[in-house]
Amino acid sequence: MHPKIEALFDEAENRYLKADELQVLNQYVDSLPERLVAYRTLRDRELTVMQHVADQLQIELPDEPIEALERAIKNALLTLRYCAMGMLMNDESFVRDRLMSWLGGAMSQYHNPTINQSLYRLLNQQLSQALGASAMNLLTPYLVLAQTLIHQQTAGATAS
Repeated sequence: MHPKIEALFDEAENRYLKADELQVLNQYVDSLPERLVAYRTLRDRELTVMQHVADQLQIELPDEPIEALERAIKNALLTLRYCAMGMLMNDESFVRDRLMSWLGGAMSQYHNPTINQSLYRLLNQQLSQALGASAMNLLTPYLVLAQTLIHQQTAGATAS
């Protein structure tokens, strides 16, 4: 759950919520149905999206080892699931914390900027087609955050 919302609930024993705090809670609750629809759509179309991305990735990068492509797809799948949960909870810190817990090790061992760049471009294209504009608008901040973290980790791994 979003940290600001959690903080509001923590205050319940001390006082009633102020008008601006109620507004934050109201915005969270009002957007929940749309986030649930986007999450369900993503969950239901995940296999189709990822299969198309994997197929296209092999076409675009025929000289890359299959093992490297598979590893990148698995990492992207996990990243996408973290982003989907972050979107559902409306909590970027969830995505940041989860990705940072394993991303550094994965990127230091298996960094391939060429694969990642193509993979995430294809993934964004497929997600846009599969989800539509509204759901994609909800998911995009989390995808951008994840891709930024991956880029930072890749840059850090390359510099080491």
